[in-house]
Amino acid sequence: MKNSRPGVAIIPIHGKSPQIHDSAFVAPGSVLVGDVEIGADSSIWYNCVLRADVSRIVIGERSNIQDGTVVHCDPERPGSPGGSPCIIGDDVLIGHMAMVHGCVIEDRGFVGLGAIAMNNSRIGSDAMLAAGAMLTENKVMEPRQLWAGRPAKFLRDLPDPAIAGMRVGVAHYVENAKHHSAAVGEADIS
Repeated sequence: MKNSRPGVAIIPIHGKSPQIHDSAFVAPGSVLVGDVEIGADSSIWYNCVLRADVSRIVIGERSNIQDGTVVHCDPERPGSPGGSPCIIGDDVLIGHMAMVHGCVIEDRGFVGLGAIAMNNSRIGSDAMLAAGAMLTENKVMEPRQLWAGRPAKFLRDLPDPAIAGMRVGVAHYVENAKHHSAAVGEADIS
């Protein structure tokens, strides 16, 4: 685990420090605070904020958090003894400017551009929260479902070509992160 990245603010708090796999890419301008864990070949793109000051954030392998996204969590509260950590599985795509807060995104889940997933919601494996949608607290998207709207509602099950397209997107981001990592290494970032 490498915890020094050019142009990235890595901030320990409450005795917890972000843990970043050596193969993960974290773009300059990003801020990682507290109990954050980022898995192998995952990517955190430009100007993302991952703030785990009151609970934890876990990001699996080969997942990508795209530019300008905010990931946060919630502490323990009455009726929520474990709080609301943010748990993001493997091969997850999270689009630009999303707000992901105290929720679970299962392996191969997809969060569209500008979408919001709120506390204790769950996005099932191979499921897609459409661009601009808002998944409210405690809502559960089953595997392979497409939800859209504000508040988000079930639209339909996703066909195989849509699932295949999401997998292509994951592979693209893993490869693209390698190119950006090399470019950042060569850039003069102060």
